[in-house]
Amino acid sequence: MSIFFRILLTVLFWSAGLFGLFNVGAVVDEVRALGLPLERLVAVATIALQLGGSLLVITNFANAGWLGAMALALFTLLTIPFGHAFWTFPEPRRTAELHIALEHLTVVGGLLMAAYYLRRA
Repeated sequence: MSIFFRILLTVLFWSAGLFGLFNVGAVVDEVRALGLPLERLVAVATIALQLGGSLLVITNFANAGWLGAMALALFTLLTIPFGHAFWTFPEPRRTAELHIALEHLTVVGGLLMAAYYLRRA
């Protein structure tokens, strides 16, 4: 699997992680808006996961790229019920959040494919 494809697959995560690195307060505010506990800890863990998972996928350091892909896939799945719970919103936001959730599932599919190929590398 080409490094170009791995960079492209993770651009969403490393760009969000870099933003968060320089704007921790904004990430803490997002976590707080979701009603999650330990806002600062969750925000820092999110940033670390986005950057660390991306770095593992891109570099496949110690053949652990598959682990980074799986971590990012799980994280992305968890954003659906916590950040894009479309079933809780009235229209038209329900449809917009549904589309975001479906996009997230597509990203998860790409990450699972990357995990499969990186595990075999």
